Amino acid sequence: MVACECKCEEPGKDELSKQLELIIDEYRGKSSGLIQVLTKAQELIGYLPKWALISIAKGLGVSLQEVYGVVTFYAFFSLIPRGRHKISVCAGTACYVKGTNMVIKTIREALGIKPGQTTPDSRYTLEIVRCIGACGLAPAMIIDGKDVHGRLEAEQIPEILEQYA
Repeated sequence: MVACECKCEEPGKDELSKQLELIIDEYRGKSSGLIQVLTKAQELIGYLPKWALISIAKGLGVSLQEVYGVVTFYAFFSLIPRGRHKISVCAGTACYVKGTNMVIKTIREALGIKPGQTTPDSRYTLEIVRCIGACGLAPAMIIDGKDVHGRLEAEQIPEILEQYA
């Protein structure tokens, strides 16, 4: 097992580190498994902290720079903790024309965060995406990658958010 060099303490980190080592063991020494390990690690931990990146690099026999390069290249990986509920607001052409700016503004005011941030209680993370494939429902957002909310109006936002409280 690899000790964390970042001097940080996270609740449950020892248990998470053990589980991460089991994930790494499936691909140990195989650099071709990097994306799979990163994906499973993020599912386990919720994001990719430095201690996890170091463990993955050592376990797969790749440089920390290579691991970091992959994590920062792909948008679905996160180096910062995310909320339990990820709100993805569409900013594609159809949604933009139909008023996605109003949706974003209302969510920002309701949660007190900007896109890319997580609420202090770790309940919500807000992100802006280019398209969620729901152009006919514009403006639209998707929560937790599965719940699509469309034809949004400012008045609906607090009620929708309350469903995830």
